[in-house]
Amino acid sequence: MKLVGRDRLDAFEKKQAQARGPIRAWTAEIERARWKTTADLKARYPKASILADNIVIFDLGGNKFRLESRVLFQVQLVVVNRIGTHEEYNKWRR
Repeated sequence: MKLVGRDRLDAFEKKQAQARGPIRAWTAEIERARWKTTADLKARYPKASILADNIVIFDLGGNKFRLESRVLFQVQLVVVNRIGTHEEYNKWRR
C-alpha cells in the first residue's frame, strides 16, 4: 500500500514521543501490505474498526493511540486522516 499523510504522523510523533515506535512499526507494515479487501485487513488487524466509506480506525501502541485512515483497496492507498491519543479519539466526531 502507498501511504499518504506521513506528515501528520511525523507531527504527532513530535508531540507524543512514546508513539514513535508504534507508528513506525505500523507504517512499515502498511507499506508492505497488499490488501485487496477488508477481510484481508481484518486478518492482520482484527481489532481495527471498519466504518462507512472504508474509514478504518487502527489501535496503536497497545490501544494508547488511535489512527483514523481511509483505505482505498483498488488503488492500494492508505490515507491518514488523523491520529491522537485514546482520550483525544473519544472526542472526535465522525
